[in-house]
Amino acid sequence: MDLQKLILDRIRDVPDYPQPGVMFKDITPLLADHTAFATVVDAIVMHYGRGTIDKIVGIEARGFILAAPVAYHFGAGFVPVRKKGKLPAATFEETYDLEYGSATIQVHQDAFTPGERVLVVDDVLATGGTAEAAAALVRRTGAEVVGLTVLMELSFLHGRDRIHDLEVHSLVTV
Repeated sequence: MDLQKLILDRIRDVPDYPQPGVMFKDITPLLADHTAFATVVDAIVMHYGRGTIDKIVGIEARGFILAAPVAYHFGAGFVPVRKKGKLPAATFEETYDLEYGSATIQVHQDAFTPGERVLVVDDVLATGGTAEAAAALVRRTGAEVVGLTVLMELSFLHGRDRIHDLEVHSLVTV
């Protein structure tokens, strides 16, 4: 089975969402296809190998969907990185620029133990701002970011250049 074709056939483009000029990559058709979803999760796990990761970070919101089953397969903990104001305990926060604005994300201050090996998971790598901010949050706790894995990388936005210090694993690059 061609992984790239499997993924691309199940991602739809939605023009002008969430604002004019943005081409939104909708992954819900892929998520609705059990075989495709399982294949994507398995491909991420196989890339890193079981037993090598202590915690998986899922970036709100679609990153949660991919990160949780990856954490399960690794036997690792799952840590949500959320938009500002959504976590109930003491947090660290990072503000970053998006391709269409800016945002702030947070993580609980006690989410990681120093030295833990952490994999950041998200659906799309665009400009790299979200990934860069998530990695900074993990590092502030003393944990080690072993890499970033994404379902799709939008290479024309050059996000990889912004996070040159991270190993980036993308299942599809467009």
